[in-house]
Amino acid sequence: MPIPEDVTGDEIDKSVRQELMSLPKTLADDVAKNLVMVAKLLDDEPERAYEYSRVALRLASRVAAVREAAGFASYAVAKYSEALAEFRAARRMTGTVDLWPVMADCERGMGRPERALAMAGEPEVQKLDRAGQVEMRLVAAGARRDMGQADAAVVTLQSPELASQSVQPWTARLRYAYADALLAVGRESEAREWFAKALEADQGGTTDASDRLAELDGVEFVDALAPEELEEFEEAEEAEEAEESEQVGDEIDDESADEDEPKDQPKGEANGS
Repeated sequence: MPIPEDVTGDEIDKSVRQELMSLPKTLADDVAKNLVMVAKLLDDEPERAYEYSRVALRLASRVAAVREAAGFASYAVAKYSEALAEFRAARRMTGTVDLWPVMADCERGMGRPERALAMAGEPEVQKLDRAGQVEMRLVAAGARRDMGQADAAVVTLQSPELASQSVQPWTARLRYAYADALLAVGRESEAREWFAKALEADQGGTTDASDRLAELDGVEFVDALAPEELEEFEEAEEAEEAEESEQVGDEIDDESADEDEPKDQPKGEANGS
């Protein structure tokens, strides 16, 4: 996979760089560059990020950071079985529980919500930081809904973090999930209230809370033109612009030609006076 010239590998986190120090320098640099590409592409071009992660994995499968990156890249393209295997490998190498929620979500992705729910009750959850515990609640609520337990999903999301007025990185997603769960059980007015709260906390635009609010308020967004009509409109605009440019060019040529023609001399000069 090609690496852009401006990617040096120095962009990676210091802790990852430290892990790579166990490799020969040239190899470490190559792995680092591929990990940088995974991080850069993961959100917008997950398929490409996945390809770069496979390269890094072939180069350094015994590095925990590489296994974790490969896990997230697989997760992003819905290869949940692969992702779970990579996350388990990373966890074995590091001994940490940070990946527990996303591992549980992989179980959901593989159609095993009951396993995800079981993981939500394991001792590992108590070792998670606050953000990790919120993630675990989100996964558990999703598992409840997968199993047709919509009311239980609502209860699962009710927590001190949901009631808190402080805005944390996970606040918008938690409020959004709660609003969506309320809507699923027919509590529309409450759902609207929580979508509004999610929007208020969503400073980074991580949810579509504004669209959901608009739907509840009966606002319908309709494209003015169908895709094929839009294409025709754009082509017509381009043709019109080209025609205008051509006309301007012709006018400039005419003006230049006028300037080159000899001017009539004043009568006085012609008579020598």
